[in-house]
Amino acid sequence: MEKLSFNKYQKEAEKLISEDGRKDMITNGVLGLAGEAGECCDLVKKFKYQGHELDKEKLKDELGDVLWYIAETATGLGISLEEVAEYNLDKLHKRYHGSKFNKEDSINRKE
Repeated sequence: MEKLSFNKYQKEAEKLISEDGRKDMITNGVLGLAGEAGECCDLVKKFKYQGHELDKEKLKDELGDVLWYIAETATGLGISLEEVAEYNLDKLHKRYHGSKFNKEDSINRKE
């Protein structure tokens, strides 16, 4: 099976955006992202505080929905998911001086 790149995923995901969603992909994307991220949080909350087993398959499902809405938002902004990923890693490498997370850099970071 061929590896799926961020950009290929984004192109495939774009085909599945509803007609109404296409009218304002940024708003539809971030609202959908908030809802799906909330579902991820709810699964972990139930695991941590309500005695549920962590349903990893359901969490994987919800993470896919989060990714889909991130792709929609990026498409609405006219940028690629690869661009978002590269930008994020560059930002984090600068914040943590190119190596790995450390508490000191996290506490004293400059935004």
